[in-house]
Amino acid sequence: MSSSDIFIGETIGTAILILLGGGVCAAVTLKASKARNAGWLAITFGWGFAVLTAVYTTAPLSGAHLNPAVTLALAIKDGDWNNVPVYWAGQVLGAMIGAALVWIAYYGQFHAHLTDREIVGGPGAQDTAAKAVEAQETGAGPVLGVFSTGPEVRVAWQNLATEIIGTIVLVLAVLTQGLNDEGNGLGTLGALITALVVVSIGLSLGGPTGYAINPARDLGPRIVHALLPLPNKGGSDWGYAWVPVVGPLIGGAIAAGIYNVAFA
Repeated sequence: MSSSDIFIGETIGTAILILLGGGVCAAVTLKASKARNAGWLAITFGWGFAVLTAVYTTAPLSGAHLNPAVTLALAIKDGDWNNVPVYWAGQVLGAMIGAALVWIAYYGQFHAHLTDREIVGGPGAQDTAAKAVEAQETGAGPVLGVFSTGPEVRVAWQNLATEIIGTIVLVLAVLTQGLNDEGNGLGTLGALITALVVVSIGLSLGGPTGYAINPARDLGPRIVHALLPLPNKGGSDWGYAWVPVVGPLIGGAIAAGIYNVAFA
C-alpha cells in the first residue's frame, strides 16, 4: 500500500464511520428526528454497522485501521512505524469530514433542537432546561454527545480506565481474529468480527463514558463541534477531551504487548 492509498483510504473510511456512527447519535438525540429516544441499543448497533460499512469499503485501500489505537498496536506488533503519521492524519481528517456531514444531514434538526426552549432554557422552559444548564456548567453543550463522548460520572481515573479496558478488548480482537492474511489491516471476516466486538463493548462497557475507544472518533468531531456555527451549542468540554485520546492509545499499546507476549 502506498502512502497516498493509506491516506485516502483512512480518510474515506473514518468519514463513513463517523457519518454513520455520529448519525445514529443525532437520530436518537435531536428532538425533530424520527428516531428520537430510540435508545442505547440503537446507538450500539448503529456504531457496529458503521464499523462494518467503513471497513468493507476501505480495507482494499488502507487495511481499514480507522483508529489510531489500532494503528499504534500494529506498529508495536510489527515494529513498522513508517506510515503511522499517514494513518493518523487520514483518520483525524476523515473523522472531521464525517462529523461535518452529520451536521449537513441533520441541519434542520440541529437548528430546531438548539432553539427549543425546553432544550436551551428561557421562558417556558421545562426540567430539560435545568439538565442542559447542568451539562454546560461541566463544559458540555446540549448536542456535544452527537459529536464526541462524555462521562456519566466524572472520575478521571475511572473514565480513563474504562477507555483503556474497552480498547484492550477491541484491539486484542483485531489482532487475534480480525487481521487479513498480510496482517496489516482488517480482512473480510475481520470486519464482521470487529463490528460485533464494537457492539459488545458498547453494550457491556459503554455506559460509563460512551466508549470512544478511538482517539480520532472523539477528537475530530469535537474539533468540528467547536468550529460549527450551531446556535446555543454550549461548550466542547475540552477539559475531558484528553481522556478519549490518551485512554485508547494506552489500551492499544497494552493490547499489543499482551499479543506479543501471549499470542505471537
